[in-house]
Amino acid sequence: MSDSPTSHTAGNAYAEAGVNIEAADRAIDLMKVWVEKAKRPEMIGGLGGFAGLFDASALTRYKRPLLATSTDGVGTKVAIAQAMDVHDTIGRDLVGMVVDDLVVCGAEPLFMTDYIATGRVVPERIAAIVKGIAEGCVEAGCALVGGETAEHPGLLHPDEYDVAGATTGVVEADDLLGPGRVRPDDVVLAMASSGLHSNGYSLVRHVLLSEHGAGWALDRHVDELGGDLGTTLLTPTRIYAKACLDLARTVTVHAMSHVTGGGLAANLERVMPVELSATIERGTWTPEPVFDLVRRVGDVSQADLEATLNCGVGMVALLPADQVDAAVAVLEGYGIHAWPAGRVGAATGRGGAVELVGQHPGW
Repeated sequence: MSDSPTSHTAGNAYAEAGVNIEAADRAIDLMKVWVEKAKRPEMIGGLGGFAGLFDASALTRYKRPLLATSTDGVGTKVAIAQAMDVHDTIGRDLVGMVVDDLVVCGAEPLFMTDYIATGRVVPERIAAIVKGIAEGCVEAGCALVGGETAEHPGLLHPDEYDVAGATTGVVEADDLLGPGRVRPDDVVLAMASSGLHSNGYSLVRHVLLSEHGAGWALDRHVDELGGDLGTTLLTPTRIYAKACLDLARTVTVHAMSHVTGGGLAANLERVMPVELSATIERGTWTPEPVFDLVRRVGDVSQADLEATLNCGVGMVALLPADQVDAAVAVLEGYGIHAWPAGRVGAATGRGGAVELVGQHPGW
């Protein structure tokens, strides 16, 4: 037999280029069990289609349904998950970032899609990420209707990945929350965060982990944290969706704000009318130790810290003073500590401004 060029199938050629179709198929098989858990009755079909399907006839019960949509990622928190080789919590962060942006306008999250880009598909790792997303969707009450896993050899290192997602929700037009409902003397009701959530990790990693900062290892035991540093940094984002929807149904709520990038003041300003302002008393709470750790170790000014991290408040609601006790009870029922942290008044300077005053106990 004469010599001939080596035969290449399309699949083999793609694999030689760094894309493993068999690994992707294996990942789909592993994630099916988790996606199945994150379903709603309106979801049609399962994995494998070109598009996720959701039965919109459920919206007929609304007089004037407004669709709301949100998209986000988890930032450089993925670097912590990759360094620790723990991948089943980062998906919960992703869900928290997108669904709680919907909730602030009173919208119920209906369904979500995700996108995972990686340098190399490791089926078990992809399935662990999707497990976290599915668990977060269950906690938020939305369906995971589909997603995409893309292998990007040469663009990402083999063990690198990034995640993003988008969600769609609905709110009755008459129930839409926002600046137009906010009134003077409304109370700023703060809801405790679970920690750093998924914002400001470039600052946190620079201060605590980089060679230009403290240079600490993730397995370092830190007394103030009560354990190793990595575990604290990987604490999942709190998902407020069900609790805040119940809150809006149970008591009078005028507006809500999800405290993400930019910190408490900047995010609350997004739902403040220009004729009003708000004052928040730092003395009403002490942020979790990780925030003070970043402040002290990095010699970060309080202004910079508050403009980057949530500093212990992950969500706020603006509501009448006579609704506070009932609101606190609703949130405590979901295991969310809440407290009155400030008040809305007439604007005396820049319209819609939010000012933090005083100091946190122990700081």
